Amino acid sequence: MRMNITSAAGVISLLDEPEPEVKVFALDKLNHIVDVFWAEISEAVDKIEVLYEDVSFKHQELAALVASKVYYHLGSFEDSLTYALGAGHLFDVNCASEYVETIIAKCIDHYTKLKVNNAEGFVDEKAVIDPRLEAVVNRMFQRCFEDRQFKQAVGIALETRRIDIFEDAILKSDDVAGMLSYSVKVCMSLIQNRQFRNTVLRVLVKLYMELGTPDYINVCQCLIFLDDPQAVAQILEKLTKENEDSVLMAYQIGFDLYESATQQFLQRVQAALRSTAPIPIPATPGPSSGTTTATPSESKESAMETEEAKSPPVASPKLEDLSETERTLQERITKLHTILGGETSIALNLQFLIRNNKTDMLILKNTKDAVRNSVCHTATVIANSFMHAGTTSDAFLRDNLEWLARATNWAKFTATASLGVIHKGHEKEALNLMSTYLPKDTGPGSAYSEGGGLYALGLIHANHGGDITEYLLNQLKDASTDMVRHGGCLGLGLAAMGTARQDIYEQLKFNLYQDDAITGEAAGTAMGLVMLGTKSATAIEDMVSYAQETQHEKILRGLAVGIALVMYGRLEEADPLIESLMRDKDPILRWSGMYTIGMAYCGTGNNKAIRRLLHIAVSDVNDDVRRAAVTSLGFLLFKTPEQCPTVVSLLSESYNPHVRYGAAMALGIACAGTGLKDAISLLEPMTNDPVNYVRQGALIASALVLIQQNENTSSKVASYRQMYAKVISDKHEDVMAKFGAILAQGIIDAGGRNCTIMLQSRTGHTNMDAVVGMLCCSRVPVTPIWML
Repeated sequence: MRMNITSAAGVISLLDEPEPEVKVFALDKLNHIVDVFWAEISEAVDKIEVLYEDVSFKHQELAALVASKVYYHLGSFEDSLTYALGAGHLFDVNCASEYVETIIAKCIDHYTKLKVNNAEGFVDEKAVIDPRLEAVVNRMFQRCFEDRQFKQAVGIALETRRIDIFEDAILKSDDVAGMLSYSVKVCMSLIQNRQFRNTVLRVLVKLYMELGTPDYINVCQCLIFLDDPQAVAQILEKLTKENEDSVLMAYQIGFDLYESATQQFLQRVQAALRSTAPIPIPATPGPSSGTTTATPSESKESAMETEEAKSPPVASPKLEDLSETERTLQERITKLHTILGGETSIALNLQFLIRNNKTDMLILKNTKDAVRNSVCHTATVIANSFMHAGTTSDAFLRDNLEWLARATNWAKFTATASLGVIHKGHEKEALNLMSTYLPKDTGPGSAYSEGGGLYALGLIHANHGGDITEYLLNQLKDASTDMVRHGGCLGLGLAAMGTARQDIYEQLKFNLYQDDAITGEAAGTAMGLVMLGTKSATAIEDMVSYAQETQHEKILRGLAVGIALVMYGRLEEADPLIESLMRDKDPILRWSGMYTIGMAYCGTGNNKAIRRLLHIAVSDVNDDVRRAAVTSLGFLLFKTPEQCPTVVSLLSESYNPHVRYGAAMALGIACAGTGLKDAISLLEPMTNDPVNYVRQGALIASALVLIQQNENTSSKVASYRQMYAKVISDKHEDVMAKFGAILAQGIIDAGGRNCTIMLQSRTGHTNMDAVVGMLCCSRVPVTPIWML
């Protein structure tokens, strides 16, 4: 008959026996009963430790295992991990006990911390990793492979910076293509360190290219993040020389690239492709040599062009002189060049918006009849531009010319600029359409209209400058009034967005250094637009040093946004600048630091950045800084909109109205176009807030959330539309709330009821145009820099 023991005292006493065999027997028994009698055994744990440290004792690993289990039950996980490592092969990672699972988790956490610290240089000297620790982690990876838990292995490999295991996990899986797709998704959503992310992406590109049929679409998406236009051009060139299916794939990649990449990246791809065509494709006219910051590849190309210009003219081959194969290749590369230039996408988008314009003109008529002051007049003009964004329909303005003529000074500037939103994408006719309002040689016109006209040209060509960039640059050089320079700077910044062209940057800097408040504000923002996401040390130094010197608050505000834009998407590379801005005594530079966090980490949901923003939101002494901190949460969380209401729920009930306004805008930005019920339920009480600008923010944010929603997808749409109309028609309502309601009407019906606001593209990339437009609008909603 078997009896259960009621005490471990007898077994523990055997540890004092001189014979090693008895001690081994005692340790073996203790190992089996430690989960029950750990409290009693803990009193003799020093004896077990002595046996582990005794070199002459042949069963040290068993002593280490028992000691590890005792410390585990005592809650001392670090000691438990130390002895588990000493247990060697006796610590069985395949055992399904709670003890093993906990120690493995602690083991991986500790290993991850050491590897990350070594990789990211948080410490001066690299820590030496215990080989026993690495052995346990390796056995854990082996267990994942044996259990065919490849996704788990990929996750742990990325956490522990083990590229070798990461590669093995993908190659050993049953579905390599599926695992690659999963890895790309994990890499882009979870890896916060830019340098390590680039390393992983290079491995993924290599693995994609080694597939039987390479997945060129995903390869090119990875290469966008790696900023490698030359490799993209080589892939596109290869595809254009293959069969019809490969050519179609090249065209699809071209459309994806236009949707996801910057102007600068696309121009480099186009430049590389042009040289491969049988007949050279003419480049878009650019700046004169010596004024741009060119990449090595561009320098070589310009050098080649110069040499060609010096040499005797050589008759270029004609299309009819080419062979059938060369003619086909020429046609394919020309088409691809056009797609990459964006002309095809813009034309198709424009045709769709013109054909499907479903704007309700009665809404605008009722709003026009209800407004009684200049602020609401301007709001109605902006709402009209949102409603007709990209549709080219300016019927409302033409039918109400007398009413429109009431706009004076900056209201006239905004009214003229609103035409740029209405005609966005109508690039071929842009100069003809805007000719009435543009600066002329014949005589001085209205400076406000001329400035607005230049701004409108920038809006029409936003992030697709082309020829118009040179026109705007020349107009800015020739401008004689502050208003024209203001519009010229904004228009030029939008058209040359992300190009990092040095000649444009220098011209904008020249205008900034004139120390004129009106020109300087626009120049500061435009410098950020041109250098968007470049992390240019020169630009940052110029902008920050001038911001600290200038006495004009307007210039400081423009520069504050510009600084944030330069750090767009740079992740941890922006941290030194953020720290510097956060410590500045000037509140405007501190809120620039908040927006810099929002831009640098946009869409990442980075926990450290969120904690930093939440801390500032409740601790800074300046209301503007607190509002900017809360608003920036929206930029961080737009890829996981369902998390935003939870994060800002308490802030939306803050005693501080600026924080409440920031919470409303954060919800609008993060949940734009989702119709999220949790977001609407938080905004609803804010529409009745006692403070007028909080009501304004809540009304604008509600329209952002409900855009492209109907009563089937969101039951609140009809009631919010009625609320907007009620606020506008109510004579006793505050003008600021009315302003918000009028803008909300424009946003919810944007683009003839065919547009939505999405901060990420279909391929999962951050939609740069939308993020930039949203940043500018969330700061000052009066100027229509809106990218729909």
